[in-house]
Amino acid sequence: MTATMQALVLAEYGRMSVEPRPVPDRGPGDALLRILFTGICGSDLHGYTGENGRRSPGQVMGHETVARIAELPPRYVGPLSVDQLVTMNPTLACGECPACAAGRDNNCATRRVIGVDPSVSSAFAEYMALPVDNVVPLNPSMTAEHGALIEPLAVGYHAAVRGGMKPGDDVLVIGAGPIGQAAILAAQRIGARRVLVSEPSPSRRALAENLGAEPVDAADADRMKERAPGGVDIAIDAVGVSATLATALTATSPGGAVVLVGMNAPMVSMPAYEVSTQERTVLGAFCYTDDEFRATALWAASTDLDPLISRVVDLADAPEAFAALAESPETASKILVSFDS
Repeated sequence: MTATMQALVLAEYGRMSVEPRPVPDRGPGDALLRILFTGICGSDLHGYTGENGRRSPGQVMGHETVARIAELPPRYVGPLSVDQLVTMNPTLACGECPACAAGRDNNCATRRVIGVDPSVSSAFAEYMALPVDNVVPLNPSMTAEHGALIEPLAVGYHAAVRGGMKPGDDVLVIGAGPIGQAAILAAQRIGARRVLVSEPSPSRRALAENLGAEPVDAADADRMKERAPGGVDIAIDAVGVSATLATALTATSPGGAVVLVGMNAPMVSMPAYEVSTQERTVLGAFCYTDDEFRATALWAASTDLDPLISRVVDLADAPEAFAALAESPETASKILVSFDS
């Protein structure tokens, strides 16, 4: 008899349901994870509404997760063990193309992403199977819920690295949602001299300030000149619309960099003269390398991440949580779904 599990399923656009599903079969090189907590990502919410076209009805989504190892491949030899606390790198790369050989597995031409690819039963379920090489161990003393934050934290760190951020830089983060929060922490991790944050939501602005950022209205050019007379060295746009990209460019010093990591609009326009005449650089950032992901998992073990979690909901309440977020998406920080019954 096939073993079953409970899963949170995208039943149709605009509706999640809790359904029994078969426990995924393990491939010869796969581990089976028992999921503890999985975070609701903005991309999951966009998949729920159907607006990004990157999720399919019937799919089990979820990629920001923490788990314990239930099974390892036969004759496995390595650092992992059954019942170990772990997270996962959701990027499935080929490991053989030029990008993978150069350590840029995030740029693999045949890359697939767990939680996006509908053929993979992902982390909004009691169990999931994935290649053992994608399993990332966590410090056993780490608060389990914090392990579900590693993936978005790695996104913010990669954005900072893409921008060439270095100790002593002045940084502006536009948008203080979960990725903006991750970018603030990444800037502090790297050693930025000053981190400004532009965020209209009072609750998110307060959280960003609690994380050590200085609130500012980046769209107010006069106030920005007072706060950063020569412009910031790097601006990270964690919103991703034309207006925020334009603000990021005008707030950045000549020769500075703007990193576009927010994806709220598939098409944006920008003031081209602000790029060419001031020799600014505009870079895209999407996920992270495996090395960046694992380094973030190590760093997170010694960092207070409690402020990044708004609340934890049981699996039975998860459909309602999705519906509420779709109706009013503003929330200060991350909502986690608990499978740890």
